[in-house]
Amino acid sequence: MKNRLIAELEKLLPKSMLLPEEIKLLYQWIEQHQLYVDTDDNRIGFLFPEKDLHESWSESGRKGGTLIQFKAEGSRNLEAWLSKADPAELQQRMCVFARSGADGSKCAFWLSDQNELKIVHLGSGSGSLLFCVLADNAIDFLRLLAIGYDEICWDENFAYAPNELNDDFTVEANVAFQQWVKTTFQVDIPDHALQIVPHPTGMDDEHSQDEFFNWAQQYFQ
Repeated sequence: MKNRLIAELEKLLPKSMLLPEEIKLLYQWIEQHQLYVDTDDNRIGFLFPEKDLHESWSESGRKGGTLIQFKAEGSRNLEAWLSKADPAELQQRMCVFARSGADGSKCAFWLSDQNELKIVHLGSGSGSLLFCVLADNAIDFLRLLAIGYDEICWDENFAYAPNELNDDFTVEANVAFQQWVKTTFQVDIPDHALQIVPHPTGMDDEHSQDEFFNWAQQYFQ
């Protein structure tokens, strides 16, 4: 049986994009470990068992590492961020595939002006303002997730290791996911996010070295 997470995402990918093999392997790992729920319209994937996550949650912390939901959305609703853009261009250059924060922030694939596929962040605007390239490739995106922040939408934490700024609430590492990333791709897990995200940028910033922000800024309302 075909992997449903892969099938739903590939259905929405523009013809100009190929789904990275590393994301396919991630989705296979998610479905192999039954880390998903099905709705009427979509399958939503996670990195940690939802039951164990909620049972572990207390005022002082939780298990599970980084919270993220993988759900194929494509280019719909992108006008909420890029209201001046041509919808046809957005459809060919962007594809939302995950929710990075409970505030409604998203992760998307983006084709750069050099035709390179990168993973970018769309802050909700009502919470996170992060609007930049999260990873130049899928492996670095997985390494970013494996670091173990509560959510990757809050860039004020990126210069620090997980839990370093907050003694009141501890997020325990998702060891199973970390080990899978390290052994599958033969990579290390960075100490902090700035090793992967060199130019975290807010949508209200005037200037940035981040190429996604500089491309998108022309389409802001």
